[in-house]
Amino acid sequence: MLLTAASSALAEDTDRAPAALLQPYQAEYTTTARGMTVTLERELKTDGQGGYTLTNGGKLLVVGFHEVAVFEVDNAQVKPRSYIYQGTGLINRRREVHFTPGADTVRSLYKEEWYELPYTEGTLDRMSQQEQLRLHLLTKENPRENILVRIADGKRVKDYELVYVADEILETPLGPVNTLHFERLHEDPDRESDIWFAPDWDYLMVKTVHIEDDKPVEVLLSQARIGGAEVVAAAPGR
Repeated sequence: MLLTAASSALAEDTDRAPAALLQPYQAEYTTTARGMTVTLERELKTDGQGGYTLTNGGKLLVVGFHEVAVFEVDNAQVKPRSYIYQGTGLINRRREVHFTPGADTVRSLYKEEWYELPYTEGTLDRMSQQEQLRLHLLTKENPRENILVRIADGKRVKDYELVYVADEILETPLGPVNTLHFERLHEDPDRESDIWFAPDWDYLMVKTVHIEDDKPVEVLLSQARIGGAEVVAAAPGR
C-alpha cells in the first residue's frame, strides 16, 4: 500500500491516465553476490485493458527461480491478483500469495503451509509493489518524497518506508543515467537496502543494493526496451 496515495496525486493532474503510463517492457539485470554473477530477465506485459503480468527469473548452474505477478491498475492503484515464486533445480521452493476481490484476507503459501493474512486496501505482493512504486513516481507531482508500502509476504503483512536520498548520476552498462536514489529503512541496523529509479525511463529500476551480514547483493540494469523502444542513456543532468 502506498500510504502517500498516488491517487491523490492523480487528482492534481487529471490529464494523466495511470494505467497507460505503465508501458510493457523487457529488461535484463546483472546480479552479483558472493563472487557469482547471474543474469535476470524481467518482463511486463499488458492486455491493453488495465491487466498486467510481470515475470522475473534467472538461473546459475543447477539453481534458478521464476516468479510471476498478475495485477490490474485502477485509478493509479495496483490491484494484485496473484504472486507465485518457484525455485528450480536444487532449491525447489514455492511461495504463493492470492488476493480475492472484496475479501478481508489474503492466502499465502510459505514453506508448504497456507496462512490467512489480514487484507487492507492497497496491500501488495513483493512483485506488484515494484510496479506500484513506478506508478506512484510517474503520477506524483513531487516524486522526491518518502513512500510507505504494505506487502503480504510469507507469514505476515509487512510495512516499510522508502526514504528519498538524492538525485544521482549512476554509471551503468548503458552509460551514465540520471536517477532518484531511495533507501529502505530496516529495524535491523545490520541490514541496508538502496534502490535507484531512472525518471527518463519511466522510473524503471536501474540498480538495487542489499547488504545483510556484511554480504552485499547488487542488481544492475544491463539493457532494456520500453514500449518496444530500446532505452538510451541521455546526457547526464538533462
